[in-house]
Amino acid sequence: MKKTANSRRNFIKKGTMAAVAGSLLPHFSAKSYARIIGSNERIQVSVMGVNSRGDALAQNFAAQDNCDVIHICDVDRRAITKCLTNLKNRQTIEAKAYPDFRKSLESKDVDALVIAAPDHWHAPASLLAMQAGKHVYVEKPCSHNPNEGEILVKAAEKYGKIVQMGNQRRSWPNVVEGIEALKNGAIGNVYFGKGWYSNNRPSIGIGKETAVPDWLDWELWQGPAPRKNFKDNLIHYNWHWHWHWGTGEALNNGTHMIDLLRWGMEVDYPTKVSSNGGRYRYQDDWETPDTQVINLDFDNGMTMSWEGRSCNGKNIEGSSVGVVFYGENGSMLIPGGNSYTVFDLESKVVKEVKHTEVIDARNKSNPAEKLDAFHIQNMFDAIRNGSDLHAGVDSGHKSTLLVQLGNIAQRVGQSLDIDASNGHILNNADAQKLWSRSYESDWEMKL
Repeated sequence: MKKTANSRRNFIKKGTMAAVAGSLLPHFSAKSYARIIGSNERIQVSVMGVNSRGDALAQNFAAQDNCDVIHICDVDRRAITKCLTNLKNRQTIEAKAYPDFRKSLESKDVDALVIAAPDHWHAPASLLAMQAGKHVYVEKPCSHNPNEGEILVKAAEKYGKIVQMGNQRRSWPNVVEGIEALKNGAIGNVYFGKGWYSNNRPSIGIGKETAVPDWLDWELWQGPAPRKNFKDNLIHYNWHWHWHWGTGEALNNGTHMIDLLRWGMEVDYPTKVSSNGGRYRYQDDWETPDTQVINLDFDNGMTMSWEGRSCNGKNIEGSSVGVVFYGENGSMLIPGGNSYTVFDLESKVVKEVKHTEVIDARNKSNPAEKLDAFHIQNMFDAIRNGSDLHAGVDSGHKSTLLVQLGNIAQRVGQSLDIDASNGHILNNADAQKLWSRSYESDWEMKL
């Protein structure tokens, strides 16, 4: 059933209120939450990459009372058809289909590009959008390699555009409260943080080179990446596990947790990075580690660690994903959802803030739609009113870089010494080669 403007308004308001009702935030009233929704100025967006996560994002943006999704872009015509059908339940206007997102960027009606294409597209598409005068919402990671991230930071300043990365926990109310409590001394001086992600992903098998399906524009899917032949086990998700296009579990899910740790511990760049692990569970085309531990040391007496297990889903602290901060007076757990718990040094609960909505961090497309609306509205507020972004590209690049450095250490088989002033690798020529990538001819990123 097609929803009217009023029903759309009710949908998002009810969703937001449901999220609020499940939290224990005494200083946030229902009215204060309601004020983030509703504006006479509608932002018109184009969404690039709508097979899975992008489809969920398109629905969420369309559900916002101050937004219209006017363009849907994908190299898979099946994904376009599905997303357009789903959008009919979220908005009254009819979005246009664009197999090539660059054509969408030519439209004066588009205010912002939402990017949920594969990782190798995140930075190049963001740059093209800014150069076309559009704001950007880009899913994590913001870049495929460190050089691209630095280019994006410069581009946002040069072109004066809003660039929000999709590390949505930066806008989840209880998580925000927990981080603020941490910074205000809830567990004293924090010196160690641990993050993790676990899953039970199956083997991707050995792919065969086959003819490109008629529903796919394989040339444009590859875009900036040097050309390779099509294989039947690559599209649409398994590209994550190939260095040529993806960034492994570390950036696929580790970026979220490293970002929380960096946020709570108030650090930027490390002094030393190491990584151990490998592809252990199956013998197949999967290149990136399925088991990995990244350690990062900082010059202010802090250390953080991320553990990724793609093929063994045993939970840590009762959750498949989360972080724990350790301090001189206790610890703080932030699991996968919008909640946190403070413990003393005897592991007794000092404070617990819960959220009733169940969030499945292993859901590949849409684990937390109602909460993610806060992140979307933060971007809109920055566009309309100049408010500070919760996850702007400068911050997003720093968090992305930390995990990229872990992957580089993993690939060269050595710990890395890092310049704490800018995050650059010191005295390691092999590692430095992975700071950037080669591009298909005429696809290089240029400011």
